[in-house]
Amino acid sequence: MTRVLLAALLATLFTGTALADTCKATATEKKLAGAALNSFMKKCQSDAKKACEADSKAKKLAGAAKKQAHDEMRQ
Repeated sequence: MTRVLLAALLATLFTGTALADTCKATATEKKLAGAALNSFMKKCQSDAKKACEADSKAKKLAGAAKKQAHDEMRQ
């Protein structure tokens, strides 16, 4: 399941869809609430951030270009 989630997150990065919205949509689809929702969102956003960092590293971005790429992924 982790690989599927990671693959979905990476696919999302390349399509330009906002990751926070993806996490929220997935949580809604799974009908999570309360502590389960909080735990899922924290892990999902953490995974998204790691995927974003990996993408920036793969593209060899630094400085302003890296910041801009991260800002675009958060939207």
